[in-house]
Amino acid sequence: PVIAALAGGWLAVKSVLDKGPTVTITFRTAEGIEAKKTRIRYRDIDVGTVTQVTLREDAEAVIVKAELAKQAAKLLVDDTRFWVVRPRITGGGVSGLGTLFSGVYVGLDAGESPIERYDFVGLDVPPVLTSGQDGREFILKAEDLGSIGYGTPIYFRRLQVGSVTAFELDRDGRGVTVRIFVNAPYDAFVRTGSRFWHASGVDISLTAEGIAIDTESAASVLAGGLAFTTPPFAATSATAPPSSVFKLHAN
Repeated sequence: PVIAALAGGWLAVKSVLDKGPTVTITFRTAEGIEAKKTRIRYRDIDVGTVTQVTLREDAEAVIVKAELAKQAAKLLVDDTRFWVVRPRITGGGVSGLGTLFSGVYVGLDAGESPIERYDFVGLDVPPVLTSGQDGREFILKAEDLGSIGYGTPIYFRRLQVGSVTAFELDRDGRGVTVRIFVNAPYDAFVRTGSRFWHASGVDISLTAEGIAIDTESAASVLAGGLAFTTPPFAATSATAPPSSVFKLHAN
């Protein structure tokens, strides 16, 4: 009995020592999230489990509580992000098909802030970019949004090199601001003299040689896309610094 009591006490202490942090995540809806079943995943590795799902007091959102592994405690900082991974079809393609068989899970993207945090607001849509991706962000100004959406691809010489990360209506209502991210090493081809345009249409022209059809790609025709290049007269212009602003042309 004494040995059993000591063993039981050791197991209890070990359970407390090995227990990881508990986080609270607020989502608009709990679609697909189940307590004791839905997993928290970081870089496709399980790092926690949802333990409780409740309705917020004002009934406008749901509160999800999850227990994470002890080694995942360092991931919980001020700019860490959470979102629900489920099948989605966007301008950038189809994602989350694996959840059709395994069920939805909560994705985690660790931030870089030195400030710890355990209470988060979940994202409505998955982030286009996750931490650790090399490249640079640029800003495009346009008269209207056209066929642009989250994840809309960016093309350079018909090669996909980036995507749209965010967009919003300007305060004066006269245009829209589109934020894009161009992956390294292709971001080096964005220069101060570069030109951006909508690549979601099909240009058809009649020449002496017949009918000429020009388009960026079949995917851009169906789902939309943007493209950029640097004209010959601007080939010697400097590499554009991060957050440089460009006009988005119609063609």
